[in-house]
Amino acid sequence: MARVAVLGAGSWGTALSIVLADNGHDVRLWTHRPEQAKKINNTKRNEQYLDTDIPASVIAYSDLKQAIQDAVAIVFVVPTKAIREVAKQLDQLVEPDTTIIHASKGIEPVTLKRVSQMISEELSKFTEEEIVVLSGPSHAEEVALRQPTTVTVSSIEPEHAKIAQDLFINESFRVYTSPDVIGIEFGGALKNIIALGAGISDGLGYGDNAKAALMTRGLAEIARLGTSLGANPLSFLGLPGVGDLIVTCTSAHSRNWRAGNLLGKGHKLDDVLEQMGMVVEGVRTVQAAYQFAKEQQVEMPITEGIFQLLFEDKSPKDIVGQLMNRSKRQEMDDLAQLLMERYSQ
Repeated sequence: MARVAVLGAGSWGTALSIVLADNGHDVRLWTHRPEQAKKINNTKRNEQYLDTDIPASVIAYSDLKQAIQDAVAIVFVVPTKAIREVAKQLDQLVEPDTTIIHASKGIEPVTLKRVSQMISEELSKFTEEEIVVLSGPSHAEEVALRQPTTVTVSSIEPEHAKIAQDLFINESFRVYTSPDVIGIEFGGALKNIIALGAGISDGLGYGDNAKAALMTRGLAEIARLGTSLGANPLSFLGLPGVGDLIVTCTSAHSRNWRAGNLLGKGHKLDDVLEQMGMVVEGVRTVQAAYQFAKEQQVEMPITEGIFQLLFEDKSPKDIVGQLMNRSKRQEMDDLAQLLMERYSQ
């Protein structure tokens, strides 16, 4: 049994705490809100985020120092906008032999840093190579019900990925490893943009044809940008790529899909975010990916269209027309071509 601290008591942090508790670990679930910690400990529920029972071995804390005391691993599951703030608080508290894992999906606007880069910049005792990322098709609601789920953990240093794999793997939560941190992080982050688009498509009343096209062409955009920044194109055909894309674009569990659905029905962004009541990572990621694409000179028409809808007040139907009337081109110039170029050398 190991002591593990999970930072972030939202739906995903709660679900991962349940997985760790099922594996016999002593779990410390941290929240910055004392009233939330008290309620979790008194009721063994976290109903605002996840309507399920929480095992007795999960204890909630609002004091970060107490939460991480003697922990062999710390799991970041806070929104990307809070990553730096929490890591700064953690910097003087954490021991250098602790395994640092993150399960947050996003890219920082302006700096365009991945989550592992953000954490390593704020934790002075750790390098980017030591950080582990956990990602894959994994709705918190289903994980908490012990429904079969598969994810991938990745670190540049494989022994750190192996530690994370051993902590989490069980009969309902299968964990693979990968050395491609860049691909895993970009796959997990960028699919949220396409999930917004899938929700918009459904909100407009379009059918399966439109959504299948959006997801397929969206995967090509993800691969284009990711490989331009050093990712292995094969990663986008795996669990944190196409797997996470499918689950996020096709389920009402997905807050990015739900937000897109409301946008497609004509709601304004500010109203949608207020109505959601939870972080919609895809909105911040659209800003970062749009900026990335411009800097890398990578064509991302779906991302550009969603950016225009969110921040330039274009209508959803205008964006659809813009995408459908682009100039003629071949399909083979995307993911398949990237694979051919990489493996024909």
